[in-house]
Amino acid sequence: MSETHSGHETLTRTPGGSRHDHAYLLVLDGERSTIVELPRDGRVTIGRAPDVELRIGDRAASRRHAELALRDGEAELSDLQSHNGTLLNGERVVATRALATGDVITIGEVALVFHSPRARRRPLDLKALRLRLADEIERAAHFGRPLSVAALRFRGAPADAALVPLRTVDVVAQLAADELVALFPELPPEAVPRPAGAEVVVASYPDDGLDPESLLAAVRRAQPPPSTELHLGDRTILVADPAMVRLFELVKRLARSDLPVLVTGETGAGKESAAWAVHHFSRRAAARFVAVNCAALPENLVESELFGYEKGAFSGAQQAKPGLLELADGGTLFFDEVGELPLAAQAKLLRVLERRRLMRLGGTREIELDLRVVAATNRELEREVEAGRFRQDLYFRLSGATVTLPPLRDRPRELATLMRTFLAEACAKLEREVPRLSRTVVATLAAYAWPGNVRELKNTMEFIAAAAEDVVEPHHLPSRIARVEAPPPPPPPPPRAAPPSSEPQFRVLADEIEELERTRLRQALEAAGGVKAKAARLIGMPLRTFIAKLKQYGL
Repeated sequence: MSETHSGHETLTRTPGGSRHDHAYLLVLDGERSTIVELPRDGRVTIGRAPDVELRIGDRAASRRHAELALRDGEAELSDLQSHNGTLLNGERVVATRALATGDVITIGEVALVFHSPRARRRPLDLKALRLRLADEIERAAHFGRPLSVAALRFRGAPADAALVPLRTVDVVAQLAADELVALFPELPPEAVPRPAGAEVVVASYPDDGLDPESLLAAVRRAQPPPSTELHLGDRTILVADPAMVRLFELVKRLARSDLPVLVTGETGAGKESAAWAVHHFSRRAAARFVAVNCAALPENLVESELFGYEKGAFSGAQQAKPGLLELADGGTLFFDEVGELPLAAQAKLLRVLERRRLMRLGGTREIELDLRVVAATNRELEREVEAGRFRQDLYFRLSGATVTLPPLRDRPRELATLMRTFLAEACAKLEREVPRLSRTVVATLAAYAWPGNVRELKNTMEFIAAAAEDVVEPHHLPSRIARVEAPPPPPPPPPRAAPPSSEPQFRVLADEIEELERTRLRQALEAAGGVKAKAARLIGMPLRTFIAKLKQYGL
C-alpha cells in the first residue's frame, strides 16, 4: 500500500475493495485499479507532476490537470486549464462542477469514479435512465434475477430523491416537479420501498414489459391501461401496446361511416381482427361478416366464388349458387390479401363496387348490393400499382381510409401480455396447469423477430403447452426460435441488499469496473450516433482499444 500526502490529510491507495466510511475515488488506469481515499476537507490536485496529491501517469494528462475541493465529504471538480481537458460523465468541464456519488471523471485514458456517503445522489436524466434500464434488463434476463421500476408521485409536494431509501445499485430520475422514477435491480415488486406521502406505481420485468419503454410506460401517468380486452361480439381482442390502443380507437371512429377501409401490415399482425372491429362498431354489426381469403381462391374459380352463378352456367353448375358479395349483402365483406386477386377479377370487382350491382355468371338480371368493404394486404399496393400488378382505380376505391398495423416486434409491451394469454388459453384446452416461463425463455422470445407476428406467437404458445413440463426452458421452444442468438452476457448482478450497516457495502471490484466500462461504451456510442471514432474520443479512449472493448462486451 502506498500513500500520497495532501496539505490536510493522507491519501491512501489500496488495490482492492476495503471498506470506507468517507469519500474515495475508484481509479481505473490501464490494467490497474485502485481506491484512493480522499480527505474530509482540503484540496486534491490531479496530474503528472511529482508533487501533486493524486499522480496519474497518462501522457494525455497535464502536470497539474484538475483539482478536487472537498468539504465534509462534498466535492467540487475544476479543470486547471489542462491541455486535453477534463471530462465529467462524458462532458468537458468548463466551470467548477459539484460531484455526486457515481460521477465519472475522465483524464486521458484514466477514469476516476467518485463516491461519498455524504454526497447527495443526483437524479439521472430520462435518457441516462433508459440506458441503465436496458443494461439491467439484459442482466435480469441472463441471470434470472428480479428487476423493478417504480414511479413515485409526491401529491403536489416537490419530489426529492433524498426521501427514497435507495441502495448504491439503485438509480433515480426526475420526471416532473412532483414525480420521480426509480430503478431497483434485484428487488421484486413487493420489496420496492414506499416512502410516506408518495403514491407508488410499480412494474417488474418481465411481467409488465420486456424493454425500457414498456416498463417506463407501465408506471408513468397519462398512459393507457396495461392491457385492454375489447369484447367485440363473440370475439375478444387483447391490446396492450399504446399504439394498438390508439389504432383501435381510430377503427371505432372509422366504423361509423360506410367508408371503405384498407388494413395493411405484415402477415399475422392482426389484420382480420381490425377488419372485424370495423364491422362490429358499425351500424351493420347485426348483419353478416363475410371473409374471403383472396390468396386461397383458385384463379379459375375467383369469379364464380365472388359473383356466384346460375344453374347451367358452366359444366358442373347443377344448381344456382350466390357469390360471396351477395352473401355479404347488408353486412361487411372482408377481402383478406386483396393484392393476390388476378387483374381480370380486379376489373370486374371494381365495376360491381362502383355500380353496387352484380350479375351472377350465366345470369340475366342484376342484383342490387348494400355492403361495406374492408380489404387487407401485406403488400405495398402503391408499388403493385406502379408495377402493373394492381389496378390503380381499384386501389383508390378500396383505400377510402387506411389503417396500418405495426409488427409484433415493434409492440414489446404487448408481447408479454399476449404470451401469457395465449399460453393460458392453450393449456385450458389441454386441461393442464399453465407452466412457468423461465427468464431465459422470456429473453429468447423477446429477442426473436416474430416474422409471423401474432399468429406465430399463438402457434408457439400452443406448441409450448403441448411440449413443456412445469417450467418452460429453451429446449421446449420450436427450433427456429431456440436458435436465436441470445443477447451478450451482461456483467454479473450486484449482490443482494445487505442489512443496514454503519459501513458502506461494496461489490467485487472487477465486476464494478466491467460494468462501468460497458455502460460508458454504450453511452458513448449512443451520444455519437454509432460513430465509433467519435465515441472513442468522447471517453478519451484510443480507437483500437475502444473497438476491442466493443467486441469484448458484445456491443
